[in-house]
Amino acid sequence: MRRGKLLAVAMGVAGALALAGCGKNETGQGTAPAAPQVVVSQPLQKNIHEWDEYTGRFTAVEGVEIRARVSGYLTSVNFHDGDLVNKGDLLFIIDPRPYQAALDGAQAAVAQAKSQVTLADRELNRARDLRQTQAVSQSVLDTRSQSLQAAQAGLLAAEAQQRAAALNLEFTQVRAPVTGRVSNHRVSVGNLVSGGSAESTLLTTIVSLDPIYFYFDADQASYLRYQRLNQSGQRQSGRVVQHPVELALPDETGYSHQGKLDFIDNSIDDSTGTIRARAVFDNPDGVLTPGLFGRLRLAGRSEYQGLLVPDSAIGTDQNRRYVMVVGADNKVVMRPVTLGPLIDGLRVVREGLAANERIVTAGLLRVRPGATVAPVEKPLQAGETGAKP
Repeated sequence: MRRGKLLAVAMGVAGALALAGCGKNETGQGTAPAAPQVVVSQPLQKNIHEWDEYTGRFTAVEGVEIRARVSGYLTSVNFHDGDLVNKGDLLFIIDPRPYQAALDGAQAAVAQAKSQVTLADRELNRARDLRQTQAVSQSVLDTRSQSLQAAQAGLLAAEAQQRAAALNLEFTQVRAPVTGRVSNHRVSVGNLVSGGSAESTLLTTIVSLDPIYFYFDADQASYLRYQRLNQSGQRQSGRVVQHPVELALPDETGYSHQGKLDFIDNSIDDSTGTIRARAVFDNPDGVLTPGLFGRLRLAGRSEYQGLLVPDSAIGTDQNRRYVMVVGADNKVVMRPVTLGPLIDGLRVVREGLAANERIVTAGLLRVRPGATVAPVEKPLQAGETGAKP
């Protein structure tokens, strides 16, 4: 029995030694692990036009509150709510009869003043003739001259009253001061409206549509960058050149609306740290509406030849960004890089990478600096975000 136990132990030791021998090659050394397979690519070279993106809101170039300029009862509304109206179109009529009567009275006063001037002129001429024969005194001549001047002044006053009455009559017809889209009428026919003061009755509003403004706020860091680029001659200031801009509406994926930058404010808002800017867009079909939000992009710097890599090739080490560069010996080197914006699905690399270097674009988590890899070459294409090994 004891002999059998010894035999079993001996067989177990032999088996263990046999298994240990499996990890040895013919020279007695351990088998090296296979190099991990990764996809490598050279950066894509392209002329890059960088854009800075902002969110803003459309505002009408002209927005007018239509208020009554004379008081009276509203007798007519001559548009449909929400109509497109042209400058000069008749919108409202205020009862003109009292103002027509006032104008008739002013015209009569003018006619009376003219007759006074004619009479005073004749009397002065008669006094001059009589004065030559000493038939009247000089004081009579002076009195007749003063009477003529008074009559002429009265005529001027009457004519001024006539013009004022004509204006009041004209103001009973409320016309569109600009071309645009009218809101709803705020006062119905038959109501008494007041006019001629700061509290005049609001009748409706009109906003112009074509062209249309787009206001947005840029942070002070971007503003300073634009200023530095202007000082270095790389990009002229928006106050000198109307830079092109592109815009997308909330339901659009592409920037299909073309406009231009036409205004930058004169100070930075101390409460937000931003500066207000404005772009202008043509709007012949009226799709762009005041108050509508949109996404605008503005050329951030001059066009340049740059390098693009997929985001899958970029690693993060605390606050640093890096790529893994594969050398001619297939060894991996960590390379810190400075990144830019996303262009056509690829990330701009500003610094740290050469155009002829190979970087790991897929399988980044499998490699470490100094490791040897089995690279699989694959050219990059615009729009790629990464590749599977």
